[in-house]
Amino acid sequence: MPESPPISDAEWDIMRIVWQSSPLTAADIIARLSGTKAWKPKTIKTLIGRLVQKGALDFHKEGREYTYFPLVNEEECVREASRSFLDRIYGGALKPMMVHFLESEKLTPEDIKELKDLLREKEK
Repeated sequence: MPESPPISDAEWDIMRIVWQSSPLTAADIIARLSGTKAWKPKTIKTLIGRLVQKGALDFHKEGREYTYFPLVNEEECVREASRSFLDRIYGGALKPMMVHFLESEKLTPEDIKELKDLLREKEK
């Protein structure tokens, strides 16, 4: 599958809704965003159109209504966005990023235990 163009921050908001529950109409998406974003319906429809153009969403036309569904899964998009971030900010090197986050973020004892467990699992 060819790599699709990166998804913008605003488009992520649309995708999260569609990943949660699809297929959805544009009206469904607008309604779900109404409590969290001050976007006009036209803006949301533009974002949906961009996601269709990028190959992240597709649709079925039923009469005059379009229902949208994802063509990419959330895990793939998160992995691609993570790789892009790592490449842009840290030159692709994972260790400096991890060190930065570990030094600058507050971690609970539960967070530390979980990270240790993940590292032990990676060692196997």
